[in-house]
Amino acid sequence: MIRALLLASLLATSTNAAAIVIRHDVDDAQYRVPASELPALVDMPGEGHGVLIAPQWAVTAAHTLPRQGRLEQVVINGVARDVERVVTHPGYRTPPQALIDQAMASGEAMLLVVFLGGTDDIALIRLRQPITDIPPIRLYAGSDEPGKRVTLLGKGATGTGADGHDPRGPNRTGLRRAFNTVTSAYDRWLCYVFDAPPDGLPLEGMLGNGDSGGPVLLQSGAQWQLAGLASWKVVQGNVMTARPGRYGQTACNVRLSHYHDWIEQVISATPQASGQDGSHAGP
Repeated sequence: MIRALLLASLLATSTNAAAIVIRHDVDDAQYRVPASELPALVDMPGEGHGVLIAPQWAVTAAHTLPRQGRLEQVVINGVARDVERVVTHPGYRTPPQALIDQAMASGEAMLLVVFLGGTDDIALIRLRQPITDIPPIRLYAGSDEPGKRVTLLGKGATGTGADGHDPRGPNRTGLRRAFNTVTSAYDRWLCYVFDAPPDGLPLEGMLGNGDSGGPVLLQSGAQWQLAGLASWKVVQGNVMTARPGRYGQTACNVRLSHYHDWIEQVISATPQASGQDGSHAGP
């Protein structure tokens, strides 16, 4: 049976997605890229990512937001940017503590997989000032993701597909880029599998712990467009002892084409008063 460990709900043992786990037979230097690879990448406080999608708006996975208190700042292209407000999707839910406790006690988390598959793990961040020196990333609006190659970027935990990575961190490292192929896309999610050599791409990779909300980019013509955000993955074995990022694991990402209308409606709405009161703006 496949057992899963998902999202920040499992605290220090979580397999939050992003960062890059690489092939065991390829030098790490081939995966490392400078920050200029994607200036629109957002660094959340501590760990986690988002992506600039409009001069005054970024999108992220909702579970990267602070559990308590306000999101005061994010870092974009090395500069701290003040946050005016956060809009969390009304369909986002955090797992009940009883479900988390059950998964941690038993090592079996299939019901947690079911719960998380039905939530909307997405939030929008409105910056206090528009950014004029960094081009935002356009959203991918198509519904033909399966079979397409995507680019992954992240700064979180790293390791190789042969061994996975240490779930205890560190979860903020250097920026890496890898590639994979979408295997499925439906409703809220698009997913891919970390294939072992010789089946994987030359720079095949998998998202690791520490950078949820990181970009899944799809090339459309000469442009890179944002197709997904790192959210969760499925690992085999006991969730308390399994190592995330091994070959054969599946990563599931927020499918942004599903949320296109919601994003447009929130961004185009008349700005509300500043604040982060936990309200869920939008439909």
